[in-house]
Amino acid sequence: MINRPLILASSSPRRQYLMREIGFLFTVRVPDIDESFSASIPAVDVPAYLAEKKARVFEADLQDEVVVASDTVVILNNEILNKPTDRNDAINLLRKLSGKTHTVVTAVCLLSKTKSICFSDQTHVTFRSLSQKDIEFYIDHFKPLDKAGAYGAQDCLPENFNPCSKEEINFLNSIGRHNLIEQTITQPATGTRITIIDKMVGSYFTVMGLPIHLVYQKLYSFR
Repeated sequence: MINRPLILASSSPRRQYLMREIGFLFTVRVPDIDESFSASIPAVDVPAYLAEKKARVFEADLQDEVVVASDTVVILNNEILNKPTDRNDAINLLRKLSGKTHTVVTAVCLLSKTKSICFSDQTHVTFRSLSQKDIEFYIDHFKPLDKAGAYGAQDCLPENFNPCSKEEINFLNSIGRHNLIEQTITQPATGTRITIIDKMVGSYFTVMGLPIHLVYQKLYSFR
């Protein structure tokens, strides 16, 4: 395990939770950046661009620390679907995603005083066809306004569905955290679940915002 101080450059409670659960100690520092990007950057490369931009906010002050910065985008037909601005925008985003397969890309940048590496992971997510009632129920009960594409995979999986890839399952078993999958799945206060996701190909935790098996591996070998 890395024995250098870690800075997690993220205000996301999900990323903070996942980092803690796989055994890392860190300090949270939230980067203040303009998250705009050139239209010439391919959509799949935007997360890596923004993750590095977030990490480099702290570059000048680094001594022995390693910064961990991440960014996630939802891509449908080469269009990036951002976090919704309000309830109506969330409704429109979920209408776009209804019945279609989209790609979630999460990138991570590790940065020290002398070195940086960036890596990305992609997962393909298929939504079932959603009615207006489904969409409004989900938004009103799960409050996804802070999530890219206006949804969180942990909120809306089919019952008894294992969302993880073989690599993730093997990783969780190797660190004795096989129960982390179940712990991340949202338990609705209403007692009523809603299924939005029909199929997922790739990493579940990438969709949550942090490909933990890759982060663990890269931090372990970071020098």
